[in-house]
Amino acid sequence: MPATTVFSVGDSLMDSLVLVILLAGSIVVGLRAGRGSTTADAYLLGGRSLPWWAILGSIVATETSTATVLSVPGAAFGATGMKWLQIPLGYMIGRVIVTSVFLPRYFQGNLFTAYEVLEKRFGPLTRRLSSLLFLVTRNLGDGLRLFLAGLVLQTLLGWSLSQSVMVMGSVTIVYTVIGGLRSVVWNDCIQFVIYVLGGIAAVFVLANRIPGHWSTIFTYATESGKLQPFNFQFSASDPFNFWAGLIGGAVLTIGTHGTDHMMVQRYLSARSLHDAGKAVLASGVVVFLQFVLFLFIGVQLACFFSMPGQQAPAESDQVFVQFIVQQFPRNTGLIGLMLAAVLSAAMSTLSSSLNASASAIVNDFWIPLSRVEPTAARQVWVSRVLTVMFGLLQMIIGIQAARLETSVVQNALTIAGFSAGLLLGVFALGILSRRAGQGAALFGAGVGLLVLIVVQFVLPEGRSYAAWIPTIRIAWPWLALIGAATTFSAGELSAMLCPAWSMSAVGVNQDVRNSNRP
Repeated sequence: MPATTVFSVGDSLMDSLVLVILLAGSIVVGLRAGRGSTTADAYLLGGRSLPWWAILGSIVATETSTATVLSVPGAAFGATGMKWLQIPLGYMIGRVIVTSVFLPRYFQGNLFTAYEVLEKRFGPLTRRLSSLLFLVTRNLGDGLRLFLAGLVLQTLLGWSLSQSVMVMGSVTIVYTVIGGLRSVVWNDCIQFVIYVLGGIAAVFVLANRIPGHWSTIFTYATESGKLQPFNFQFSASDPFNFWAGLIGGAVLTIGTHGTDHMMVQRYLSARSLHDAGKAVLASGVVVFLQFVLFLFIGVQLACFFSMPGQQAPAESDQVFVQFIVQQFPRNTGLIGLMLAAVLSAAMSTLSSSLNASASAIVNDFWIPLSRVEPTAARQVWVSRVLTVMFGLLQMIIGIQAARLETSVVQNALTIAGFSAGLLLGVFALGILSRRAGQGAALFGAGVGLLVLIVVQFVLPEGRSYAAWIPTIRIAWPWLALIGAATTFSAGELSAMLCPAWSMSAVGVNQDVRNSNRP
């Protein structure tokens, strides 16, 4: 991306004011929300008393990164058009399964993390390794996402990459450390409103920049076929067909929203199982509408850059950034609003990651391994220290990622996404299998990881490794399904063939085992 400076503090008072209000407001919200967070339950789970609509806003904001705000319009600008909408259809179906199958198990007892249910079913090693997988993939992935968001700010503001990453990371660390999950959730809600307002503003700015306005846009969109949302022709390599969206999107959501502690932490902060279920189901509808908004921006961008005299960038991911740089009116607050939208999308994911990572360390490792349970004050203090440490770690990853090639960053993000399928496979063994024990679950996860690596990195270049290896490309929506199915199948088969890895080898009473199944 070209480092074109369009905004600087003092150059545009209104835009500067909007941006400063966002950054300062996040810290103020943290200060107010953090009052009374003197116990681990209050600090890490918001006292289990957050309203369902706030959890809804937090879920949506957490799964919305800078990529959604900027890259999704780029996809609609290109050949994909509105076909992206097939994937959030799958997301909604996946949420129904999460609500009916997973949520009731998380509300049995007084759980702090998603992986406690795995200890009840398999044992402490499975819990800790699953939590470790979450910690590694979450912090690697979000550190790289912070790098990608930093690149956008570098383009828009003319700051260095290090400055961009450090500003986002530092402000997020401050309000997360001060207020805990309450601060994260309420800031997520505010940030959700900001980036949606930024998207709506972009719709009207674009319409104003196109001769003929709405009639021109809809005529172009209809004639170009960009409003066609469905593609029923199956292709394993095409992520934007109906079957990949419906099946692959559903399984991916079951993995990300059913087993990832960053999401489960929000459910546990709800006042009841019913409230958590409402938040999960409603978030699917909101995410769908959010995709409609940002995809429509992409269709508008395609119309705008089809006009005589307009030159689109070579990379579709850069098209929205270029429009903001060149076409947004200055000193009206709109550029500041778009900058705030980019920051909000990045900070909402980062803050959730930091708080969830601290919770996982405290509850899956530190407290279970302590001889004496730490005091409430000690748990909160350690949680805050861990939040800072994970924040610094992600900032270091974000800054150091500049040394890597783009392909390396994308491959690392892909590996970080493997966890949804692997964890879903382990959870499926716990729910559906009466045979698999801890050894089978861990073996299944190992096989699942190996298969995903082969599918993602070996098969696409098959014949370059050996003449007998076929060249096959599998679209990303199918990866979670492949990982989960392989993990479950390998785990179940190993339990059949190796009695030492079956439930019969676990030294607990059968009745206790059944009553504690997740």
